[in-house]
Amino acid sequence: MTRSGSDRLLYWVLGAGLVVSYAYFYQGGGWNQNSRFALVRAMTERDTLQIDAYREATGDRAVWNGHFYSDKAPGTSLLSFVPVDLVRALNNAAGMDPDSDAAITRTSYAATVVVSGLFTAAAALCVLWLSLAWGYSRGAALFAATAYGVATPAWCYATLFMGHALSAGCLMIAFTAAVALRDAPPARALKLAWTIGVLGGWAVVSEFPAAVPVLFICGLTLAVMSAAGRGFAATQAVAMRVAAGGAIAAAILLAYNTAAFGSPFHLGYASEEGFEQLHTGLFGISRPEWWRVREILIGSYRGLLPIAPLVAVTPIGLALLAASRHRVAPAMTAAAVGVFYLVLNASYFYWEGGWAFGPRQVVPALPFLALGLAPPWDRWKAAGRVVLAGAWLWGAALTLVAVSTTPQPPAAIMRPVSELMLPAFLEGHLALNTQRFTDFRADEDAIWRHADPTVSWNLGMAMGLTGRASLLPLAAVWLVCGIWLIWLVRAT
Repeated sequence: MTRSGSDRLLYWVLGAGLVVSYAYFYQGGGWNQNSRFALVRAMTERDTLQIDAYREATGDRAVWNGHFYSDKAPGTSLLSFVPVDLVRALNNAAGMDPDSDAAITRTSYAATVVVSGLFTAAAALCVLWLSLAWGYSRGAALFAATAYGVATPAWCYATLFMGHALSAGCLMIAFTAAVALRDAPPARALKLAWTIGVLGGWAVVSEFPAAVPVLFICGLTLAVMSAAGRGFAATQAVAMRVAAGGAIAAAILLAYNTAAFGSPFHLGYASEEGFEQLHTGLFGISRPEWWRVREILIGSYRGLLPIAPLVAVTPIGLALLAASRHRVAPAMTAAAVGVFYLVLNASYFYWEGGWAFGPRQVVPALPFLALGLAPPWDRWKAAGRVVLAGAWLWGAALTLVAVSTTPQPPAAIMRPVSELMLPAFLEGHLALNTQRFTDFRADEDAIWRHADPTVSWNLGMAMGLTGRASLLPLAAVWLVCGIWLIWLVRAT
């Protein structure tokens, strides 16, 4: 097999393994995802943006002119319209009641896999591509990509119908396209420019704070074009297409706002029902608090480093990445994205994210931070790689525990891993969530007691397996993909 052929296979095997890992779990509902899915149902079932008929499924809702709307950025819901409508048509053809639990489960599962799962896998493949393009070894590139994909909370949010995974994927694809401009011929550069504009714009349509990282990526685009010596005319052509692509996404957002709220600049958060602190500062964002930074990084409640210790290495890796002149701008951009989301999370009144695993507002930064993992893997030998591998195993194990039990632990649990997730996993109690996409809340007491019936499940359970044995099919997939990937890493 040629080097290029084995590289392509590397992408396919890793992508397939990650998609299976994400699609393996169905987590049920929650206020955040129920709000987004209510909008999908309103569009597909009633041809409206009003979620009046589904308002009792969520507390995350906006009220405008006597009607209820999702308070969320609409990108996640809009992108899932086609897969949901397709599955809904299949359900109708099979004579299934569209309001039944089975029908809602099918449509919400399809929406989650297509939007959250596929875009998380795409972000991981971008980490792989960039690491290889920058000259790092296959082993280092694979380490960085899998660290992001399964050894950080990204795995959890790849199984939840929220906006974080989609925004992360869009931002990372746009970033990768910007880096690829350096060696792209003119015709390909123009296509990459459209990718930067459209995907960067859709990241904002999906999660409004992504506007700041998009500005960073636009700056990177100009820096790459300048460093490549493309000249004013070529840079202008690229910039115009980036702007045009972003304008397409912006036009969709403005049209949605106009149709829902009567003004292109009226966001759902401006009409939030409840959550009074959202009306202070900029939708609840004011200034960062150092105690929040501490809690976000090392706290037992929402701390990132205790559940994903490899993140602690990423500043060193990004500094090593910047040691090469043509990698300075990408390394600085990746670091800026990481710092931005940390500051954003620490500035937000509701910094803990409700029922969440880790600091969920930081999730879109994780693929950018993962770019700092390939350099240490290649630079460090023996003992250093043992430490990195150990941190990878720690993160992957804890994330597996979370995704297998619930990535949405009740907010009242101050140590969700040690108090709920790990004990439940060791006792063989998996898939703990009791909240459907049509329920207003979960039964918190039932989650504590690991009581049946639950709403969430995994594919092993669908095959009739129970407890930890339900993870055996996933383990078999990992074994096959792992052996295959190791063989590809060693192939010449």
